[in-house]
Amino acid sequence: MSPRILLADDEPDLLEPVAYALRRHGFEVTTVPDGEGALREARSGGYDLLICDVLMPGTLGTDVTRILRAEGDLPIILLTAKDAEVDRVLGLELGADDYVTKPFSAAELVSRVRALLRRRELDRASRASPTLRVGGLTVDYARHVVEVDGGDIALTPSEFTVLSLLAESPGQVFSRGQIMERLWDSPHTGDGRAADVHISNLRRKVGSERIVTVREFGYKLVDV
Repeated sequence: MSPRILLADDEPDLLEPVAYALRRHGFEVTTVPDGEGALREARSGGYDLLICDVLMPGTLGTDVTRILRAEGDLPIILLTAKDAEVDRVLGLELGADDYVTKPFSAAELVSRVRALLRRRELDRASRASPTLRVGGLTVDYARHVVEVDGGDIALTPSEFTVLSLLAESPGQVFSRGQIMERLWDSPHTGDGRAADVHISNLRRKVGSERIVTVREFGYKLVDV
């Protein structure tokens, strides 16, 4: 079955060409022109990923992200204006998995979609060990959840991937570049700020003392 993509944007000149490009690459695509439609369709279930513009009439894409992230772990890619850094950072803080800045090529967006879906399948796949434990933190691959001191912690797909990378080698320092490469399963040339935001979100959820910043190098997970 082809992956189902929900695409939300209020610009017809962008909506239809992007939908056409995604369909050409084998995706099933449903389009909606606003945030209310995005929420309604996403809640109906059956979608594998949401692509959502930030600036839409009515409910903004950042609000859509916040609401859907509180309800589940549907992967979300935001579409943002080139100079809208605040929107990009806010979107990631609210739980979006990535962003693509306008204008963008269809090839770039398709690549991001494929990478995110592929990464999600890899995270769900069975591994030699069904769990990783670092101190009071457990990464449970079978349930795709993280436990901290015995309690489940809700993470976005991207946060789960970043934490898995750190947990596989406790004490090892990972650079922004290494984190982004793991996120997209390829050499990533995007904004390393995304790695910082995901790390910040993880610290808030699993405890700031567990993820240590090594100045000018990157981040590491420690046994607490």
